[in-house]
Amino acid sequence: MTFAKILIVGFGTMTGAMVDGWLAAGYAPSRFEIYHPRKSEVAHGLAVHNDWPEAHFDAVLLGVKPHMVDDVAAGLEPLLGPDTILLSVLAGVELSSYISRFPRTGGIVRFMPNLAAALGKSPNALIANGLSASAKEAVTQLASDLGTAEWVEDESQFDLVTALAGSGPGFVYRFTDALAAGAAALGLPEDQAQRLAVAMVDGAGALAAASEFSPGELAQRVASPGGMTQKGLDILDDQGALNQLMTECLRAARDRGAEMAAEARE
Repeated sequence: MTFAKILIVGFGTMTGAMVDGWLAAGYAPSRFEIYHPRKSEVAHGLAVHNDWPEAHFDAVLLGVKPHMVDDVAAGLEPLLGPDTILLSVLAGVELSSYISRFPRTGGIVRFMPNLAAALGKSPNALIANGLSASAKEAVTQLASDLGTAEWVEDESQFDLVTALAGSGPGFVYRFTDALAAGAAALGLPEDQAQRLAVAMVDGAGALAAASEFSPGELAQRVASPGGMTQKGLDILDDQGALNQLMTECLRAARDRGAEMAAEARE
């Protein structure tokens, strides 16, 4: 099957980035329509509905804030019949919460990208309930056109995957900013430090993606014994400080997902 018509409920930063990525991949703008009670125009000239449309859609992409699920459920439920797939990018809202609200739908997918979807560079985590084999193939293609598709088998791990792949860019940006701030504190002009840090992360990420070596192995290959890089790594590696910090960072993000899931159940 293919998703010839997709209704987007909640056209914000994330769903907008996904549409940017799909259009860059060659999708026609006519495949997408928007439901928004207040907006009359959105990017790319996509059709906007201020009232719930009566047309058939192959898929509905849900992108409202997690606490707004019940605000849209009554209007959305009539659109989610057995021939329509629900795709949700809402963090923390479990499959069971959708099953109870939309029991007639032809399948439910938690679809977790990040903003690199706009560039076709997002790792996309997926877990589903009730999908046919052809629907799963179509969802995999949707995700692959935004980057990569990673199906998760155990929903109890989905919040952790979201913390890593969905929230992860925020952590990388903060680390990049900290590198630039450190260089500025040691004497580089701030704007130059920012440019160098961003360019370095861009190149390092591209190399890691293309390399046969793991990031840990690449770090060792960059460092010469007793050299400049190794001296810096010694600070990051001291008593496993960086690994502990990132474990706690991911734990906090993951646990917030669990809290949001509990709120959605209520």
